[in-house]
Amino acid sequence: QVQLVESGGGSVQPGGSLRLSCAASGSIGTIYDMEWYRQAPGNKRELVGTITNGGGTKYTDSVKGRFTISRDNGKNTVYLQMASLKPEDTAVYYCTASIRAAGSFLRRDYWGQGTQVTVSS
Repeated sequence: QVQLVESGGGSVQPGGSLRLSCAASGSIGTIYDMEWYRQAPGNKRELVGTITNGGGTKYTDSVKGRFTISRDNGKNTVYLQMASLKPEDTAVYYCTASIRAAGSFLRRDYWGQGTQVTVSS
């Protein structure tokens, strides 16, 4: 069974920084793209950014220049470094990964449980 576990959320003042982590564990064969999403109250879940297994990254316009996604393939972990945080960044942040489980030919998407980020003075 594959699991994604997030950590690092919390409360921060505007202009502050936080780093989220998301570790995959279990019977993992290959991890492909890893992504971060967020969902604010009353809003749809939105894609924050993507990192490929080769390290290529894409971001939604609202976080470009402020957020950085990275991954440590040896630790099966993806990170979201958030800087210059704004109140509108307040949301539950979720990681997701496209993973082929060990011994399987198929890949599927797995989701973490979500971690709250609150930006407020």
